[in-house]
Amino acid sequence: MSKTLFDKVWDSHVVKKIEDGPDILFIDRHLIHEVTSPVAFVGLKSRELSVLYPDRTFAVADHNTPTINQHLPIEDPLSANQLKTLEANANEFGISHWGLGHKNNGIVHVVGPENGITLPGATIVCGDSHTSTHGAFGAVAFGIGTSEVEMVLSAQCIMQPKPNQMRINVNGILNKGVTPKDVGLYIISQLTTSGATGYFVEYAGKVFENMSMEGRMTVCNLSIEMGARGGMIAPDEKTFEYIKGRSMTPKDKDWDKSMTYWQTLKTDEGAIFGKELNFNANDIEPMITYGTNPGMGIGISQNIPFADAIKGEKATYDKSLAYMDYTEDEPMIGKKIDYVFVGSCTNGRIEDFRAFAMLVKGKQKADNVTAWLVPGSHIVEEKIKEEGILDILNDAGFVLRQPGCSACLAMNDDKIPAGKYSVSTSNRNFEGRQGPGSRTLLASPLVAAAAAITGVVTDPRTLM
Repeated sequence: MSKTLFDKVWDSHVVKKIEDGPDILFIDRHLIHEVTSPVAFVGLKSRELSVLYPDRTFAVADHNTPTINQHLPIEDPLSANQLKTLEANANEFGISHWGLGHKNNGIVHVVGPENGITLPGATIVCGDSHTSTHGAFGAVAFGIGTSEVEMVLSAQCIMQPKPNQMRINVNGILNKGVTPKDVGLYIISQLTTSGATGYFVEYAGKVFENMSMEGRMTVCNLSIEMGARGGMIAPDEKTFEYIKGRSMTPKDKDWDKSMTYWQTLKTDEGAIFGKELNFNANDIEPMITYGTNPGMGIGISQNIPFADAIKGEKATYDKSLAYMDYTEDEPMIGKKIDYVFVGSCTNGRIEDFRAFAMLVKGKQKADNVTAWLVPGSHIVEEKIKEEGILDILNDAGFVLRQPGCSACLAMNDDKIPAGKYSVSTSNRNFEGRQGPGSRTLLASPLVAAAAAITGVVTDPRTLM
């Protein structure tokens, strides 16, 4: 019987099937951070349970970490307490902990792949919705809730109904200035934020085959924003080249054995998906959002749609535009901006900073723009310095901050002020997501760079 990539990974991890109920699924890798794990550890202690496989659990501090002066004590008491609690719990239960100041510290979904924690064919969970990022390696990866975090800590298993499956094919060659972020935002704009609800998505086609691993991570990261349980891409030579030699990947004979399995991880001919969609790369241009959910996105050269041209209730649409202080049929190009944020688990990798630096090289940051450039890890930060990117950024008037989630969700001091506009390379533009009253325009690093040097929403193709 023909199987999908998802079937092969999921089915091989089922410990027990419950009749008319969920599957009991074994979890290979469990990533935890300071926000969603504390209550889970309280539950373990109250029941006098241990962590079953501490070597399969990895603790990383990222959401509450400051992005300047990380060597100083954290001023916010809540953030400081959460970080201390994560460290204490990790030490008590024998879990690896990459806290503030550790050379491997960074955003959990950036450092996992960097260090070889993320592997093809693995099941990976984290108390964070953007765990879907790891699906770029052919893993089944998804976010879980606090009670489920406790379940995985204690049993290394989770009870989950097997999702429906969808395949999204994008074929053709991407146009100039179009990045993986634009591909992801385009798909969401076509499906809406609920278009993939109940599905696990496999991305296929020439566009994804041609993407770098970092680009694939960006697309899989955004899967959750169209309602999907997760997203994945079949591993190939790019995947194997990326992970080979990383600190926690198999070595020598174990590598050869793993490769024998990994090379089988692809959808069989004739496998059936619950839904299949096809898109043409030529239809995608640099994207930008204009509303208060990731599905409210358009090509940057287009005007804001009329309410009757989009799916959804008019009252909700009007409310969203009112929050943004935009009106129907206005062009996005030329809209004023106040902040630019480059970073997050969506676009905080070295390729994102290379793209940003390529566009700003030899130019100057606009005086009206405050820019927060936040690498996804210390490894990314070091590459920025080694490759001369930091010199380009500094010459153009930009300052590099230290790793962390930063203004993606504003749980630290990096908050966009009320009423201000932020062109952001992160993943969510909900009301107040980047700070109470803030207004977020989701975009690629190229669109962010163009806005940073012009002070307004600008088509990056005009500067390339």
